[in-house]
Amino acid sequence: MIPIKVATASLNQTPLDWAGNQRRIEAVVRQARAEGVALLVLPELCTTGYGCEDAFLGPDVARRAWAMLTELVPQTKGMVMSIGMPVRRRGGLYNTACVVADGHIAGFAAKEHLAGEGLHYEPRWFKPWPNHQVVQLERGGQSYPFGDVFFDFSGVRVGFEICEDAWVARRRGAHDGHAMDVIVNPSASHFAFGKHEVRERLVLEGSRSMAVTYLYANLLGNEAGRVIYDGGCYIAQNGKLLAQSPRLTFDDSVLTTAIVDVEASRTEQVRTTSFQADSTDPGAKRIMLDFEFPRATMERSEPAIAPWEASEHHKEEELMRSLTLALFDYLRKSHSRGFVLSISGGADSATAACLVSLMVDRALEELGPKRFAEKLGLDPEPNARDWVSKLLCCAYQPTDNSGDVTRNAATSLAQALGATFYVLDVQHIVDAYENLIGGAVGRPLTWDQDDITLQNIQARARGPSVWMLANMRGALLLSTSNRSEAAVGYATMDGDTCGGLSPIAGIDKAFLRHWLCWLETQGPVGMQPIPALHAVNAQTPTAELRPKGSDQTDEGDLMPYPVLDVIERLAIGDKLPPADCLEILQTEFSEHDQETLRAWVKRFFQLWSRNQWKRERYAPSFHVDDKNLDPKTWCRFPILSGGFERELSEL
Repeated sequence: MIPIKVATASLNQTPLDWAGNQRRIEAVVRQARAEGVALLVLPELCTTGYGCEDAFLGPDVARRAWAMLTELVPQTKGMVMSIGMPVRRRGGLYNTACVVADGHIAGFAAKEHLAGEGLHYEPRWFKPWPNHQVVQLERGGQSYPFGDVFFDFSGVRVGFEICEDAWVARRRGAHDGHAMDVIVNPSASHFAFGKHEVRERLVLEGSRSMAVTYLYANLLGNEAGRVIYDGGCYIAQNGKLLAQSPRLTFDDSVLTTAIVDVEASRTEQVRTTSFQADSTDPGAKRIMLDFEFPRATMERSEPAIAPWEASEHHKEEELMRSLTLALFDYLRKSHSRGFVLSISGGADSATAACLVSLMVDRALEELGPKRFAEKLGLDPEPNARDWVSKLLCCAYQPTDNSGDVTRNAATSLAQALGATFYVLDVQHIVDAYENLIGGAVGRPLTWDQDDITLQNIQARARGPSVWMLANMRGALLLSTSNRSEAAVGYATMDGDTCGGLSPIAGIDKAFLRHWLCWLETQGPVGMQPIPALHAVNAQTPTAELRPKGSDQTDEGDLMPYPVLDVIERLAIGDKLPPADCLEILQTEFSEHDQETLRAWVKRFFQLWSRNQWKRERYAPSFHVDDKNLDPKTWCRFPILSGGFERELSEL
């Protein structure tokens, strides 16, 4: 046996936060040393943060990353560590993993395959490193191996796949022709619903097919604003999962350890008839190091799985845990002092309010009152309800078209959560605007002539007061637009879209309503349901902007939300033309006649193409689905276009 204690670390970093990023790296290094770890893997670009965007292009980011590296190197005495960082070399910027061994820089493995789809734009900043090419990196009078390399620590071979290198058809770790003992994967793999299952399969299959120990490290938390990292880290050997980290936690870092037997992988390579034996000369690819990993005491490892991970309501749990973590990190990293919300009594604003309350409950449970207050830079409060009152301010803003049902729903929910709550009647403001414009144009405004105008002024009249509350409290104003509304522009710009953050803009309305029913009756594992949501869930969604006798409903204005969401995923996610969408809808929604479905398809494509300008103006939203509508992270579409006129005529 050759038993070695290995570890992966998840880190909650912030782009360009040099002192904070270094402090968190140093803390996890100290923890690893205290636990006897011999090989530690940190996430991709953990020195700078992954989300530096175009700041990567300037010289200062790579320079400061190198300065941080030089301060970290002496802290690795007696151990080996992989540190993710950008490196400039001869007209190129490269995404690398620096290997530091026993207090010395051993070399740099450079990323070969750059992520350039979905929300990733790595080719904008980095250059891919050519396979099988090894050069020298000159820094401060020293020369270091750089490129497509692996490291030989007194006979123990350690190779690399950096994030995307493991997701391509020809995985970097599999085609070298040189047998590894350990494959290290420093990643910045974003959260999306169900994505952890794919990530786990990649790790298990890599460890099985290459007969190696596979170490996968990942970032954690809301790093840069939109993207969430779940911190999922894995250690596997020969197709078996040995350890995994808890996901979506509020910690600054999580260390995941296991003891692996290097000989077990070598035996598996010999035993497996399909394994290609190492018969080539590695040449410059192999970096020889006179360092022996400390021998550990062999023990069996079994991965610990959090109860919520095994829940049958896994997507509901993921939504709650990802968005509460994202809100908490956004709050503290933006140095805000809470959230303000225009609460309507409907599903969208109720979701946002519940998420803030759940954020408080989760963070207090995981961090404790003292660390919770320290992280937010606020004075401690004695209990959770006091914290909700301090961090969440809700305002119900009725007009003459608002009803008792929504007023009671908003009031009861805000009180049940413990939020600060105001009723701000804005009808007199609406009247003032109507009289102002009516006087200017020389006629009164009427619903027959001015329907959209009269609807929109009610939504817009609510904006200034909640912005005032946000300013007074030093808080973030939350916008409540959902994904379904974003797709068709069913929102009033500068009205219900007011806000600096739109936390549910990545979630479709049908699932939001389902999630609220689950939260009302069951709730997350280890937490209480919120019965006060019954008043919200019992309603039919409505904007309440037309006179009460009009029986206005959202689905009456648009189409059934389940149909809208399917069209959106077919048309925007899968890029299908209108005719193909209609064909699929006829199968999935056979209870509706063809003419009705055709009209809905036409309505969707027309509204989609006309409202890109609105999506461009939405407040930042959280990425929780790998096919979302955010034009700044996934879905680019022209503001001006042909509007699918020819495609729709073919229906």
